[in-house]
Amino acid sequence: MSRVAAIDCGTNSIRLLIADINGANFQEITREMEVVRLGQGVDATGAFDPEAVERTLTATRKYAEIIQSKGVEKIRFCATSATRDASNREIFIDGVREILGIEPEVIPGTEEAALSFAGATTGLTHAEKPFLVVDIGGGSTEFVLGSGEVEFARSVNIGCVRMSERHLKKQPPLPESIQSAIKDIDEAIADAAHFVPIKDSKTLIAVAGTATTVAAAALGLKEYDRHAIHLSRIPAQKVHEIAQMFALMSREEIAALGYMHPGRVDVIASGALVLSRVMIATGASEFVASETDILDGMAWSLTKVAE
Repeated sequence: MSRVAAIDCGTNSIRLLIADINGANFQEITREMEVVRLGQGVDATGAFDPEAVERTLTATRKYAEIIQSKGVEKIRFCATSATRDASNREIFIDGVREILGIEPEVIPGTEEAALSFAGATTGLTHAEKPFLVVDIGGGSTEFVLGSGEVEFARSVNIGCVRMSERHLKKQPPLPESIQSAIKDIDEAIADAAHFVPIKDSKTLIAVAGTATTVAAAALGLKEYDRHAIHLSRIPAQKVHEIAQMFALMSREEIAALGYMHPGRVDVIASGALVLSRVMIATGASEFVASETDILDGMAWSLTKVAE
């Protein structure tokens, strides 16, 4: 048995998973998430804001203490879209290395997609193949198609933070801002479709906070419940309705929703819009919401390295 820790550091959040893995058996020990907005301003400036870096390193120090207390044997730290884009990424990478004593990885979008696919589909039964896994992050969205293994993958820069900073700067956003965001999103999805046959899947699986929050809204949850959300099937029409609902709400109204994480309040309208446009582009009648994602894929990868 291996006790492993995976840390996924994206544009909006940093997350920790500690798990015991023995062959095909996976037992979650700890799962943590903090919204640190590491990618604040990166789309506009191409560089990290020092305050955003410090917020993220503070969370990393907290995770380091948890990892030490749990007797973890192997650690993997992966940074994604914002870190790929930041010209001054070394100030962050050096800090993580000092805190954790391991070499943090800045992974390309294709690897991010593959890890998300593994996390979302490992152990998934009663779902028709091939799968299209869509991971809507803060800076980018990954599209990955496959049955048992990844066959096609593409990462495009239409994450919820990036779209909020670029287009939907007000809450509720102006109609012309929504239209400019849709144009941007649709162009990026079309780019992904050149590389990934997104209409060929039998099951669309959506992972990460945007998708699970939309699922919480669709299920009418009073508070966030990952067990109720995991593997729920959300109709496309419901996705479109929720995207429109978020686009019409003020920041205060969104913040008052019981299932809404405070760190998603100002980006959920953008994220839901991306998901809505994905549903249209793929022609999928529904999506499966998955609470297992890149973190789980990273954890599984550590046992493969160990072998």
